Amino acid sequence: EVQLVESGGGSVQAGGSLRLACTTSGITFAHFAIGWFRQAPGKRREGVSCISDHDGNRTYYAESVKGRFTISRDNAKNTVYLQMNSLEAEDTATYYCTADCATYWVAGYYGMVYWGKGIQVTVAS
Repeated sequence: EVQLVESGGGSVQAGGSLRLACTTSGITFAHFAIGWFRQAPGKRREGVSCISDHDGNRTYYAESVKGRFTISRDNAKNTVYLQMNSLEAEDTATYYCTADCATYWVAGYYGMVYWGKGIQVTVAS
């Protein structure tokens, strides 16, 4: 059974930081590009970030988070992290871990087949 489980969400004040983690099971983790989407109430789902498979030598970010968010992976722990700094009220959303995110960032289509349940991030203005 394939599972992607998010952790590390919560509530912070604007300007604060959170680190999300996505821990997977049931897949050969290192073979997948893993990333994050988010969705706020009344808004469309949007891609946030993605890291390529294996050594993670390629990373992708939405323009709205460049310079503030950093994605990384630890293959030994089957985990991808999203370090979120300088958080803004506009970052408030449910964040979803997904694979294979490269289908979106590289090929431009929504080919992700595995999704986590989602985790809430709330940033007070």
